[in-house]
Amino acid sequence: QQQRTALARALVKQADLVLLDEPLANLDYKLREELRDELPALFARTGAILVYATTEPMEALLLGGRTATMWEGRLTGFGPTASLYREPPNLAAARVFSDPPLNELPLEKRGASALLADGRALPGALLAGLPDGPWRLAFRAEQLALGPPPPGAIAFDGQVLVTEITGSESYVHLDVGAESWVALLPGVHDLPPGAAVQAHLDPSTAFVFAADGRRAERALSAAEVA
Repeated sequence: QQQRTALARALVKQADLVLLDEPLANLDYKLREELRDELPALFARTGAILVYATTEPMEALLLGGRTATMWEGRLTGFGPTASLYREPPNLAAARVFSDPPLNELPLEKRGASALLADGRALPGALLAGLPDGPWRLAFRAEQLALGPPPPGAIAFDGQVLVTEITGSESYVHLDVGAESWVALLPGVHDLPPGAAVQAHLDPSTAFVFAADGRRAERALSAAEVA
């Protein structure tokens, strides 16, 4: 109740600048969801500049406007919220703006080959047009799917660690070699721990980052890895 009252007091003053530090953090789940739906319209009516700090990417996407991502006191990205989410300028910004955590895969570019840490070569010219050296492939949970891979997809064998079922969707945590990934699947998927699964990724949806964290200039094309 105190947090709700504090939020109302901050807005009723009709100040030109309002600073909000995780204003919904201590509310119960149902009320938090209701206010998340109401706040964008409420903020738009005030005409004020609102600086809203949150640790949840979903809140930033819901509020829209412009978003700044911060990591260890350093600005890692800034721009229109949807654009920053779709096109993070560096690995730090992509990690901050991903929930569940960003899935990552280190690669080594050698000529026309993209090599995994265990020495296996991925099919096709995965990093075509990029210089030789270490790179990192990164993708969000909703970009990783389970089941037989379609043409042009990259397939991985994994083992289920745990499955979180929310009802409308399932978060499947996977052990894929030396990496731990999360796949976000629509609906209920009751996969037991230890179950062997095949995961696949459309490389055209993934990000590629250099060793220093900057994002590669060009996006992957599914045709290039088919």
